[in-house]
Amino acid sequence: MSRLKLLFIVLNQEEHLDELLEAFVELDVRGATVIDSVGMGQIISHDIPVFGGLRSLMTGSRPYNKTIFTVVEEDKIQEIVKVYEQICGSIDEPGTGLIFTIPVDFARGLPGEALL
Repeated sequence: MSRLKLLFIVLNQEEHLDELLEAFVELDVRGATVIDSVGMGQIISHDIPVFGGLRSLMTGSRPYNKTIFTVVEEDKIQEIVKVYEQICGSIDEPGTGLIFTIPVDFARGLPGEALL
């Protein structure tokens, strides 16, 4: 039995959201939550005058992004990252996004909960 992870993706290229979610379905990712998000640099460069100079340093950055989170089996993570990079480009390139996981110690109400 595979361990569960909470997978977070900060998707900087919002135009890829639908394609990415369709790929999740093909990978048998049974559900995800998508929220609108804004990076810290964007906020401080516009809302705090002393940091206004940061705007010129934010090349390739976009004002808004989507944060996707889902509970997945640990053995699916590399497949998800591979598909993400096929759709969005290398995660190692600036402005592509961010992917990370944290362990899930307890979960109820998940589709396919028998996996727990």
